[in-house]
Order: sequence, then C-alpha cells, then structure tokens
Amino acid sequence: MSLQDAYRAWQDKTEAALAKRPERKEAFHNHSDIPISRLYTPADGIQSEEAYLQKLGFPGEYPYTRGIQPTMYRGRYWTMRQYAGYGSAEETNARFRYLLEQGQTGLSTAFDLPTQIGYDADDPFARGEVGKVGVSISSRLDMETLLERIPLDQVSTSMTINAPASVLLAMYLVVAEQQGVPWDKVSGTIQNDILKEYVARGTYIFPPKPSMRLVTDVFDFCAREVPLWNTISISGYHIREAGSTAVQELAFTLANAMAYVQAAVDAGLAVDDFAPRLSFFFNAHNDFFEEIAKFRAARRMWSKIMRERFGAKNPRSWQLRFHTQTAGSTLTAQQPDNNVVRVTVQAMAAVLGGTQSLHTNSRDEALALPTEASARLALRTQQILAYESGLTDTIDPLAGSYYVEHLTDEVEARAWQYIDHIDQMGGAVTAIEQGYMQQEIHQAAYDTQVAIERGEQVVVGVNKFQMEEQERPEILRVDPALGRKQAERLAKLRAERPAEAHAAALTALRQAAEGTANLMPYLVDAVRKYATIGEICNVLRDVFGEYHPNLF
Repeated sequence: MSLQDAYRAWQDKTEAALAKRPERKEAFHNHSDIPISRLYTPADGIQSEEAYLQKLGFPGEYPYTRGIQPTMYRGRYWTMRQYAGYGSAEETNARFRYLLEQGQTGLSTAFDLPTQIGYDADDPFARGEVGKVGVSISSRLDMETLLERIPLDQVSTSMTINAPASVLLAMYLVVAEQQGVPWDKVSGTIQNDILKEYVARGTYIFPPKPSMRLVTDVFDFCAREVPLWNTISISGYHIREAGSTAVQELAFTLANAMAYVQAAVDAGLAVDDFAPRLSFFFNAHNDFFEEIAKFRAARRMWSKIMRERFGAKNPRSWQLRFHTQTAGSTLTAQQPDNNVVRVTVQAMAAVLGGTQSLHTNSRDEALALPTEASARLALRTQQILAYESGLTDTIDPLAGSYYVEHLTDEVEARAWQYIDHIDQMGGAVTAIEQGYMQQEIHQAAYDTQVAIERGEQVVVGVNKFQMEEQERPEILRVDPALGRKQAERLAKLRAERPAEAHAAALTALRQAAEGTANLMPYLVDAVRKYATIGEICNVLRDVFGEYHPNLF
C-alpha cells in the first residue's frame, strides 16, 4: 500500500470515530489564519534531496534556513541581553552592573519617552514622563553616568532608540573616547528603524525623507569609523506588539528593510559595504510552531532578497541576524506568575528558531517596570534553556518535521504576497504614507480582540480559568522627584559648559543639515561640546520640520 492510500484509509477510520470522540472545534488555524491540518506526512514536508538543498541547505550556507552559523549554539550561545532602563542614569547603571554580575552577556537600553522623541528632561513636554518607561538621557553627562565602570571594548550594547538614534550613538562614541576605547573596538546596535515608528509605535520626530537621510548617514559613518557596530535593528517586534499577525510582522519588516537598503544604494553606498552590519529584531509570540517557522522563513527570504534583488556578493550580506524579545503584549496583569510560563515557551521558540540574541520579559511587566528579582528570574529562564534543556546540542532540531517545513513554506508564501503588493504600491514608504500597513495591523488587532472577547481565543486567567484577584506583587516605583533633579542637573551643565564652543557646534550642525553632508561628525562634535539631545533635535526640527501623520 502506498503512503497516500494508507493516509486515506487512516482518514476514513478517523472520520468514523469522530462521532464517539469529536475534535475540540470545527476549524483549527493559527494566529495568521493559516489552516492547521489534523496530521502532516512526508507529502507536506521536504520531499526530495533537490528540494532539501534548495529550501534548507546547511547551517551557515545559503539560503540560511537552518541558521547563519555553521555550528550555531554548539559554538556559542546566543547573547543574553536583558532590556533595562528606568529612572536616572545612576539607577540604570546599577541595574546594568547587577545583570552583568548575574551572567548577562550584553546590555540592552530602554530610554524614557522624552529621550525617544528628542526632548530634554526640563522641557515642558517632558513633564511627568522623565524616567518612567526608560532611563532619562539628556546629555553626554547622563551617558557617562549610564556607562560608568562598564568596559565598552568588552560589552556589546543595544540601544532601543529611533528618531534621535544618531544623537545617542554620538554620545556613546564620545564616552568610549573618554574611556580610551578606539571606535573600531566598540560593538553594539542602535535600533534606528524609523519606518516602523510611522507604522506601529509613534516615537517619530522628522518626516520620512530627512529621517531616512539620518539612517543612511549612520550606515556610511559606521562603515568607515565603527565597523563592529550594527547600524540598524529593523524591527518587527513593535509591529507585532501593535497587533499584527506573524505573517504581517515578517512581511512588513522585510519591506521596511528593503526600503533602507534601497535608500542607502540611492545615496551612493555600495551594498556590501553596509549590508553585513544590518540586523533585525523580531517578536516571539505564543504560537510555538508558527514563531519557529517565521524565523526560518525570514532567513530564507532575506538571503534571496539581498542576493537576487540587490545583487549583494558578500555572503555576510545575505545573512539575516536577529535579536528576539518575548511578547510583551501577551503578558497579563491577572495571575502574573502565568507570565513566567508564557515567556519560557516564547523563548524556546526563539532558540529553536535560531536567534542570535534574546531578551526574556519579566513576570511583572504588565504591572510596572520589572523589579530586580523578576529581571533575575527572566535571565535565569534563558540560562536554564541554554545550560540544562538540551535545546542547543544540535543545530535546527525541528528541521524535517513535516509540520514545521509545511508551516515555514506557508508563512513564507503569505509574506511574499504582502511584499509583492507593497512593491506594486511603490515600496514601504509609499505604503506607510497611504496607511496600508497601519490599516492591516489595526484590522488584525481588532480581530484578535474580538476573538478574545468571544472566548474563541483563550487567554488563561483573563477569559478562562479566572481567579479572584490576590495580593499584587511588589512593583518598581520611579522617584516622582526625578524630573526636578534632572532639570537641576541640566541647569548646572548649561551654566558651566563653554558657551562659545557649544554655540559654534550647533551652528555647524545647522549648516550641514541644510546641505547634503553626512551629519554624524557634526553630531559627535556637538555632543563633545555638551549640546543636549533637545538642543540638537531642535536644530534639526528647524531645518527638517516635524512629521504629522494623515488620518486614514
């Protein structure tokens, strides 16, 4: 009997048995609305050696479906990079050093909202927000304090900053100078992904065209001056947090990435000069197998895009390197201990999907910024997966699973459909300006919320298995006097800095912004002269204007 005949016979027997033991629901599908079959067989997976070589290949080789390193975690674990930042630079520095002492292998910095949108801590727009959702950084003095006793030639630092990313990078490089660390020894990442801000997050300052100039200026500057720095972390994370499906997260992230590459090429940069330092940032959500398939499809798609669309010759330009964060939007204030389980499942998906770097959310993040104890538990989750679980002993352990290979193909095919549509619209920037990505995400978020409210999508502790609320755990509180203290610190800086040199640096920055020069050297000089983030961004606001979105 052939496999096909045997499968049909099994289906007939199973259908007959359903009268006595029915399945749980009428239709099974994942969060991207991909139908899930009752059973998968070799007909749904890789069916020949030729298909294997074309779709999977080997780790460290094109199309990188199985990973970008030949031996993956058998050679080195992923970077354990817990996202941290709150209150003052002193408080965040203490958290950084605590996490490093606990075995964290890289820093990941959260900035408060005023910093993210280019306002100083004493600006009226910053009132009530200083230090609330991240660390407050207004000047190089704050950055010096943030990085005190942290050796920048030994620790890799990621900074989640977008609109003023070039300014924060300038501050980081000036602090490295003060430590005596050459720029070619400095490693890390700035998110620097402004397109997803227009789509999903909202911490933009300038319109798209000058914003893209700032992004490509960083590409060019770092290729020459800071070769170990990842110049962008193209983010699907916030797209997913805004409510997208996994397929939309993948498609819109790669569409944005293509826009950045094209902008850099149009600015005269050679693709292989900057592409090896591009990186990505994805979400690890609850649907375990869908997330693994998404990560594998992402590598395969990006390698094809870079080799075939942009003509990259360097294999490192074809490799999709990514950081993963577990899904904050899945965490619940109800029964917060359940979040430990959610984060563990999501982290396992990231590891089995081949991430290079990982942040695990803390159990109390639906209530407040994480406490030291909950941040330690989140880090321990990664360490247990790395050292105790056996997940890292072989490369891409789920490869060949009929279900995983089918799902990888399906996620990829559906993502290409979105990308083709965006291409027909004229690319990601046009799609954003016309509100297409935003509308797709809003609809997906609405559909999810309706499914939860109807009980069709279960959230344990929220719409099923509820309990009477028990005593809330201790949560972290930011000092309400921080805004006043930061304003006093800024007043002292402004009174003591050399006024003439400071003014000259800002004038030079304005003139460069009005022209076509790379702005990074001017930003570095302004930071050296103690210009604040608000002063620098206000100069650029005067030249570039501010972005005001259309209402769709």
